[in-house]
Amino acid sequence: MAEDHSRKSPEGPAPIIELRQVNKYFGKLHVLNNINLKVAKGEVLVVIGPSGSGKSTMCRAINRLETIDSGEILIEGKLLPQEGKQLAQVRAELGMVFQSFNLFAHKTILDNVTMGPIEVLGMSRGDAEKRAMALLERVGVAEQASKVPAQLSGGQQQRVAIARSLAMNPKAMLFDEPTSALDPEMINEVLAVMVELAQGGMTMVVVTHEMSFARRVADRVVF
Repeated sequence: MAEDHSRKSPEGPAPIIELRQVNKYFGKLHVLNNINLKVAKGEVLVVIGPSGSGKSTMCRAINRLETIDSGEILIEGKLLPQEGKQLAQVRAELGMVFQSFNLFAHKTILDNVTMGPIEVLGMSRGDAEKRAMALLERVGVAEQASKVPAQLSGGQQQRVAIARSLAMNPKAMLFDEPTSALDPEMINEVLAVMVELAQGGMTMVVVTHEMSFARRVADRVVF
């Protein structure tokens, strides 16, 4: 993935996410090549490109699931912490939705969504469950709350994953090809939730092949 040459440059307060001269190699493969990128509050940035071009690597680097070889990543104007409690705090503020859902298989849907607010944010179980049920209702799977992930369709599981991220009240959300593991009929139900988030002002970085989504809600598309 090469440097963003988009002419649109967010101005004003410090961007929610900023990459400066970011480089990443896998062996001799230069997957992130001098990336400079800013994502403003409320902006929807869609990242599109062929497989192996570094899209997912960049998305994962933003919350340090992937390390970089050089450059800087800043969250609200502050350097991304390397480790420890400060990094955990940043990750809590950047919701991440993966291609493979990453739900806990032996926990109920409700427990999957309440775990973060209880263990990381220190919410009471009652408050966490109230928030979780409201979010599950919002994404259309409240009736599945007592089930385990294997009892849900792929589209339902991905909507639960979105609700789980929203339960942490994130400042921005990162989506790493959230529909690529889904059957075609399930894609639209997930995209509908993402469109609603975008229209509600959520700051989003979305790695996707879904051009229809990009055309509908993206403020910028980078390749």
